[in-house]
Amino acid sequence: MTDRAFLKTFSGLLAALVALTIVIFVVAQMVSGSSKAKTKVAQTAPADVEVAARIKPVGELVVASASAVANGVIPTAKAADGKATYDKACMACHTAGVAGAPKLGDKAAWKDRIAQGNDTLYGHAIKGFQGKKGFMPAKGGNAALADADVKASVDYMVSQGK
Repeated sequence: MTDRAFLKTFSGLLAALVALTIVIFVVAQMVSGSSKAKTKVAQTAPADVEVAARIKPVGELVVASASAVANGVIPTAKAADGKATYDKACMACHTAGVAGAPKLGDKAAWKDRIAQGNDTLYGHAIKGFQGKKGFMPAKGGNAALADADVKASVDYMVSQGK
């Protein structure tokens, strides 16, 4: 076989493959039809909404004004809601007694602490404390908590320990 004969055969085969590809594409378009394409677009729109709902951010960043930051006051969504603050920040340690934390509702563990007075409890909760039985990180390890929220949480835990 000469080079010229090979080139002629190869070109014919290539042309046949291109023609076959075009025929398959046209048949596929005819089989799928344009009504199915519109239906598919209509079905994907709600799916896009569902996906957006699943991947939305968990929270939002709220930036306080410069004067609020300078004064050390950071606004909170719910000021002084003791149970909500407990559920958000204090529950992790005070439910299981982590690092010597008195468990919520344990009257024996809270008795001596309550006897020290609320001002002492507030100071330990806000500034942190290390004693013989364990330690309390400042604001429960959540520096973003306002002092009023920490005090409300302490009041809630004391009320449960009486």
